[in-house]
Amino acid sequence: MKTALILLSLIDVYDRSIIDYHMGLSCESKHAAQIVQRALWKRQRFGKETLPVIRTDNGPQFISHVFEETCLQLQVEHERIPPKTPNKNANIEAFHAILEKDCLSRHEFESYQDAYQIVSDYILFYNQRRIHGSLYDLSPAQFVQAVQQQNVPPLVIKV
Repeated sequence: MKTALILLSLIDVYDRSIIDYHMGLSCESKHAAQIVQRALWKRQRFGKETLPVIRTDNGPQFISHVFEETCLQLQVEHERIPPKTPNKNANIEAFHAILEKDCLSRHEFESYQDAYQIVSDYILFYNQRRIHGSLYDLSPAQFVQAVQQQNVPPLVIKV
C-alpha cells in the first residue's frame, strides 16, 4: 500500500522563492499556521507596518478557526481564492507543476525520509539555482541579490 506524502508550500510571488513548507503524511491547520509564522520570521516581517497578504485556496486547513486565528494574531491578511479558480493561485500552482515534472516524476522513493530529502533538496535548488524567465533569467536568490545591488530593476507585481 502506498502512502501519500503531502506538501504545503508558501511562495513569495515577488521573487518566486519557496519561503517555507510543510511535508508530511497529513496536513492540518496547525501546519499551515506554522509555515506562515515561520515565513514571517524568516523574512523578518514581525512588527512591520505592512505585512504580506496570504492567498490560499479553500482547503480545510485554510478555512479552519486555527488558521484564521493565527492570521488575526499575526496581523496577516488572509485572502481565499474563489472555488474552482486555480489560476488565481498561478504562482504556487506553477511551482507544484515544476516540482512534479522536474523532481517527483523522476524519482521512485524508497521511504518517507528519502522523499523528504529529495524534495527538500529540490526546493533548495529551486530557490538557489533554478533560473526563472520572469526574474531576468536568474534564480530567486540571485534575483533578490541583483535587486539589492541595483543590477536589475525591481519588478512590479500585479495581483
